[in-house]
Amino acid sequence: MSLNRSEKQAVIDEVTALAAKAQTLVMAEYRGITVADMTKLRVDARSKGVTLSVLKNTLARRAVAGSSFEVAADQMTGPLIYGFSEDAVAAAKVVSDFAKTNDKLVIRAGVYSGKTLDVNGVKQLANIPTKEVLLAQLLGLMQSPISRTARVLAAVAEKKGEAQPA
Repeated sequence: MSLNRSEKQAVIDEVTALAAKAQTLVMAEYRGITVADMTKLRVDARSKGVTLSVLKNTLARRAVAGSSFEVAADQMTGPLIYGFSEDAVAAAKVVSDFAKTNDKLVIRAGVYSGKTLDVNGVKQLANIPTKEVLLAQLLGLMQSPISRTARVLAAVAEKKGEAQPA
């Protein structure tokens, strides 16, 4: 069923709003994926804050025109699913993880910070730890010198305590 002009404009407006908030766009070819698998992918994506959309490519091109995702307009051909995420790695991680278990989902391209990513770029972006993990690692690095100093002081105090009674 074809969309009329106002319905097309509504789709463009919705995707433009998504693109305005998103940091990352991942495009993947979904030819041959079953409805059940696509539903699993959508549920996983939704739980991680990723918006997946199957769009007409001409509408997608119009929606991203003027945004940082416009650089990938030439990649928007064929049956694609578009994943937008506000988190820099979420869309790449969701699509890449699903592609590992389902060979019918083929990552085509992505965009991050106004730069087009090829398949390997999307996979590398997906391998970056999440923001929470990076913050935990940073906190661990910051606490490390303090905890080492505390252990050294405790050892010195223990030695002093052993040396006095004798």
